[in-house]
Amino acid sequence: MRPAREPGASQPGAKRPGRPAGGRSSGPRPASPRPAGDRGAGDRGPDDRGPGPEREAAALKSRGAELRMSAALPGAKLRPILDAALAEVEAAADALSRQRAADAGRGASPAAAQAERRLLHAVFLQLPVPVFLLGQDSTIRRANTAAAQLLGSAPGYATGKQFTALIDVADRARVQTQLANAFRTGQPRRLACSLLSADGLVEAELTACVAGLRADTDQLIVAVTATGAVPDGRPDTAEVPLTRHGEHADLELVKQLTRRLDLAAETARLLLGHVTVSESAAVQRCARLLVGELAGWVIVDVERGGRLRRQFVTGPDGHEAEELARTVAEVSPAPGTVPSLVHASVSSQLITHAEDTSALGAGSDGIPLVMLLGATSVLSVSLSDGERSFGALTLVRQASHGYFGMADVAVAESVAEQLALAIRAGREFRRHSAVAEAFRASLLPRELPPIDGVEIAAVHMAAEGPDVGGDFYDVYQTPGGTGLAIGDLCGSPRDTVAVISAARHAIRVLARSDPDPGSVLRGVNDILLGENLTGEFVTAHVARLAWDGGVLRVVLGSAGQPAPTVITADGQVRQLRGGGQPLGIFPDAEPSVQQVELSPGDVLFLLTDGVADARNPELGYFADRLTDELAALAGQPAADIAAGLRRGVLRFCDDEVRDDMTMLVLRVGEPPDF
Repeated sequence: MRPAREPGASQPGAKRPGRPAGGRSSGPRPASPRPAGDRGAGDRGPDDRGPGPEREAAALKSRGAELRMSAALPGAKLRPILDAALAEVEAAADALSRQRAADAGRGASPAAAQAERRLLHAVFLQLPVPVFLLGQDSTIRRANTAAAQLLGSAPGYATGKQFTALIDVADRARVQTQLANAFRTGQPRRLACSLLSADGLVEAELTACVAGLRADTDQLIVAVTATGAVPDGRPDTAEVPLTRHGEHADLELVKQLTRRLDLAAETARLLLGHVTVSESAAVQRCARLLVGELAGWVIVDVERGGRLRRQFVTGPDGHEAEELARTVAEVSPAPGTVPSLVHASVSSQLITHAEDTSALGAGSDGIPLVMLLGATSVLSVSLSDGERSFGALTLVRQASHGYFGMADVAVAESVAEQLALAIRAGREFRRHSAVAEAFRASLLPRELPPIDGVEIAAVHMAAEGPDVGGDFYDVYQTPGGTGLAIGDLCGSPRDTVAVISAARHAIRVLARSDPDPGSVLRGVNDILLGENLTGEFVTAHVARLAWDGGVLRVVLGSAGQPAPTVITADGQVRQLRGGGQPLGIFPDAEPSVQQVELSPGDVLFLLTDGVADARNPELGYFADRLTDELAALAGQPAADIAAGLRRGVLRFCDDEVRDDMTMLVLRVGEPPDF
């Protein structure tokens, strides 16, 4: 498993406005002499522990921007946001009216302050109410045992994190404002909000007041009172952690591991069963599977043309979610965002509490995607096959789904690796298929030359898969007539293109000097024997067409191909003789040769064994239906007959082309005037 970032860690290098680099407070600072009881939070000078005017103005501006973005979110609660905005106005007015006077003295001795701090610490941990101790940048300096139980985490887990990262996204801006106001005025603040726990949201009431110790006036005490159940009706999560020990915890862990193993297995089945589908379809199926099992939203970014581009976004059902998915899908990840960093480093990132609103970038309107999605926990893993990264798979949870843990990292990395392998296999498959198509095109004529007094139509359907098929056909001029060839390479060819090219061109060259189809097939047999084929052979029909008065005489040589069929002008169907020995096996192989006379309106139909051997779900052969299909098409033009047979064979085999299928249809017209 590739290393993930520490749970709760923010995006590297990102800084919150007004927050010291590194995201942690520097801890308690030495106290300045000051008369006891003189505790006005608004009269701190530039040399005191409070922020200077520049930092205070920057923090005020940042909180104002966050409030504006909160108000723009769908379903925003405008009244609490308005109250917070009014508090910011009061803060701005107070800041303008304050004089920048140095604090003349704080009289508490360091020894007394230290004694009080020890007493506070002893009582703090044992308080039955969840309590957090915050620095002025809202970083959690301490959390007592009850607070850890409320979050469903180990003691010390929350230390160093932004307190607002534990708050639902929609409430963060106004909570931040009220905390800043409590610091500024020194007056307690009470507000309702939704708090995040491992099991989802807890409706809670926060009470914030400045710490009572003289040396700790740059700290804020926040007490939490759970006021209700989470929105989906689960019990208050403040009591859930008490059941996470012993037998119940073990059973829950087994259930979680079983679900995750099932997810990995289902992903493998899904991807392996659709390796030939488009890359986009594979990504979508995998993403939808993950939404139902692990995340509220899934974002897939794939590298194309040297850039990471957004491939697919999916989330909850519903019209509003679909609109939001389209909005997010329009934004490709910018450099420095979590998906870009994960793709570049091929290293997972787990942001247990998503406090950095820039982690996923911003939409076209400038609102961060973290806020639009209501993201409270983010997990991003590389789409890596072990050799290269194809992009990033990012999972997003909202508050009601709890937050991601290290177990989720392992599962997400496993799924991402399988998806990466499927992407690689799909691209290799399509690359080989493109090469095969190019080779096939080189074996087949782009256009069939016209034959005097004869309509001709051809159908060629390549088998599914990247391998180059063995069928070929050709029409060419011979002395005193027109030559025609159709054939197939059988066996396990090592070099299909070379063998088929040799057979096709040998037929053309030999027919120029000797138009007799039997002689041509014997010459081709000699050439293929010189190729030292192993387990491979060629079957073929070679024909010579020439007009004799009002009759088209056809001399047909056969070497192992399925027998041709004649449909007369009055609708009668007659199968000709096939036979002959395949080419490239025996030195003395003899073809079968016959002559046929065709009158105007007659049709000559030739095919390869892929057509005759096509199977339906009941394992029947198309060859058994061929006569009926041809009889139903009698009297139609050659192109219509070819199109009708193509539809018929595909319908028969449920569009599953297991072997190359080639058909030639010749319909005799009026004899030409020579």
